[in-house]
Amino acid sequence: MPMYAFRLNGAPVSIDSWDPAQPLLYVLRGALGAHGTKYGCGLGQCGACTVLVQGRAVRSCTLPIARAAGQAITTIEGLGTPDRPDRLQAAFIAEQAAQCGYCTSGMIMAAAAFLSETPAPTADEVRQALAGNLCRCGTHTRILRAVIRASRA
Repeated sequence: MPMYAFRLNGAPVSIDSWDPAQPLLYVLRGALGAHGTKYGCGLGQCGACTVLVQGRAVRSCTLPIARAAGQAITTIEGLGTPDRPDRLQAAFIAEQAAQCGYCTSGMIMAAAAFLSETPAPTADEVRQALAGNLCRCGTHTRILRAVIRASRA
């Protein structure tokens, strides 16, 4: 059985998989216990499964495990802790930018990649950067405020 190795939240991991096309999302949630990464649409369209791969926002539901091999992968669990949340996590809490919370980890991960390239964005830039991440609860205005707050932290 082929083994695929990568770094998950800074730690080396390896996973056996008969299927090189198995989505990274399934490995993260099923084998590695990274449950903060959510299964949304399974088609890469909603953004609930967004993780960072080498610092770039990637939909883990469409990334085959074979392509994840050798990469540095960060999930929501790798950003901060309950005692020391990342600036985005802290801003989402302060702005109460989650209602059901299902989209939140994907939104935060997409925002993290965006802020690493655009540290002082406008509201329109944030809106455009997160346009591919869907929220059905209607907390978009609070999410936008949270990302702006995090950019100023």
